[in-house]
Amino acid sequence: MNTAESLAALQIQAKNDPALAGRFLQTRESEHPLRDFCKLCRELGYEIYEMDVIAAGEESYAAMRRATNGGGENSPMLDMEDDLYEEFFAPLIIKREEGKHDEI
Repeated sequence: MNTAESLAALQIQAKNDPALAGRFLQTRESEHPLRDFCKLCRELGYEIYEMDVIAAGEESYAAMRRATNGGGENSPMLDMEDDLYEEFFAPLIIKREEGKHDEI
């Protein structure tokens, strides 16, 4: 399982477990959020490190550009388009704001 697949699996677990979602969201408040996020991932059995998350986002973005732009890189990147870390949190934050996870 690659990093993107691992993050997707963890995201599903967090969306279904308010306590786990809360633990992930708490990492965002730490002094070293990405480091602590990855530490939690490893505690849950997923060997994910900071550079894995960064590289996976860049690889995903590059693959998308090759697929949609014939390999060219002449269009501007959208904000956070290559950020798997922020993409991981988006649905958890939405659920929290909608009040679907009172514990979060």
